[in-house]
Amino acid sequence: METALTKSLNISFPLIMAPMFLVSNQKMMEEAMNNGIAGVFPTLNYRNPEQLKSTILALNQFKQKLPGSGNYGVNLIVQKSNPTYLKHLAICAEARVPFYITSLGNPAQVIEEAKIYGAKVFCDVTNLTHAQKAASMGCDGFVAVGMGAGGHAGNFPLSLLVPALKKAFPQLPVMAAGGLADGAGIVSVMALGADAAYMGTRFIASREAPVSDAYKQAIVAAKMGDIVLSERLSGTPSNIINTPYAQKIGYHQNWFEHLLNTNQTTKKYFKMLTQLRGMKKLEASVKPGNYNNLWSAGQSVELINDIKSITEIIIQLKQETYLAFKDLKIKFEADLPRGH
Repeated sequence: METALTKSLNISFPLIMAPMFLVSNQKMMEEAMNNGIAGVFPTLNYRNPEQLKSTILALNQFKQKLPGSGNYGVNLIVQKSNPTYLKHLAICAEARVPFYITSLGNPAQVIEEAKIYGAKVFCDVTNLTHAQKAASMGCDGFVAVGMGAGGHAGNFPLSLLVPALKKAFPQLPVMAAGGLADGAGIVSVMALGADAAYMGTRFIASREAPVSDAYKQAIVAAKMGDIVLSERLSGTPSNIINTPYAQKIGYHQNWFEHLLNTNQTTKKYFKMLTQLRGMKKLEASVKPGNYNNLWSAGQSVELINDIKSITEIIIQLKQETYLAFKDLKIKFEADLPRGH
């Protein structure tokens, strides 16, 4: 399947393995590239700058040796409250990362650095206001983050957000994120005008994901009603599985925390503190034997029933996409009057 985005990123199938905090790693990126899609990892998964640099250099070498298509990119949290942002950007730019996904802040500096060597920058957006700001800065496209996405989800369904973005910015490609876990979902967002599907939660339930078996089994067992929005991890609502520990700590900040989180003087530092605490809780939670479980996931858990290798997952997604499109075509043609 070819779209403006598959050509731009040199991938053979319109699918991006979304960045997953504490999950995405080098092996998962390599498996994505081996199967002709693009993988993205958060730079925050590598707290040590030297480790981040060596991982990027290794992925560059792997990409150069690929016999066919495939690509990788990095996700940068560009909020002022992220103390590693500028250091990570400098490492990525020096190593010439192929493309960037920016989240939660102003992408101007990433766009400026990327343009120097021709890299692409795509910005997470949840509404047209965010998209307009990113487009005015010269971004190369959007990740339309809709309802039900894992991590920081949007407020609008993809059925509205994707066509609205394509109508407002017809020249810019759109990746659709939120509630996707099978081929029928890929076909649905392509029909809406998306240039690729952006899928994360499905790949947590993979053999290569470096998280506990308990986390993977929780993905398989959970239903869409088990996913809740919580402000406790970063100060911004994000989707997690509704575990007993999530219920115990609550989903909302109290009035004093909310005040600190919104006050112009304190919000930067309080967000840093909130995110640091949340990262530590998440980091402990993905390890085996931890009972205070806080597991990030999207509503697409409803459609995930097994744990497979990444290659098996991608092959299945490609087959499902073909069959879903074929089935839709048959149904559509059957309903056409004769002669049409």
